Amino acid sequence: MRKIKLQMNLSLDDKWDVGMTNFCIGNLKNVDSILLGRTTAEGFIPYWADVAKNPKDILYKLGKPLHTIPKIVFSNNIKENKWENTTVLNGDFARSIKTLKKKKGKDIIVYGGNSFATSLIQNDLVDECFLLINPVELGNGKSEFNPLKSNFPLTLVKSKSFDCGVVLLCYSRQR
Repeated sequence: MRKIKLQMNLSLDDKWDVGMTNFCIGNLKNVDSILLGRTTAEGFIPYWADVAKNPKDILYKLGKPLHTIPKIVFSNNIKENKWENTTVLNGDFARSIKTLKKKKGKDIIVYGGNSFATSLIQNDLVDECFLLINPVELGNGKSEFNPLKSNFPLTLVKSKSFDCGVVLLCYSRQR
């Protein structure tokens, strides 16, 4: 069965380095779909489409796969799909994702905002979490996940620090 891989960058700043780019490219090697909630999709899809068109952009090597991998956007508000290489689904997203996981193919990666990520976790759909944590003081910021109503036990399987100070924590879902 395909895995759902949740990757989140937890910070409000723009720290990034080549090591992080290489990790993100590597994390896409066994992926054939990107899942997004509407709010994330509205910024994510146009941004990476622009990066993929500019070989001089320092994130071009990451932008190409993020632009070319098919995307699935979950939204009950979008009536017309305005993005190429993207399918918009509405209705019961949990049932749709369970169906996607059962189809033949590679893993599915989620770049989510906190509401979408929380919904995936609440519906027991996430198999792996990749958290890129920036070491910045944010004060009284918003929690990355809305309050969870159930336990979400994880086992740390890998950690890596990047030269810019960001730390990657890779967790596997305990079932």
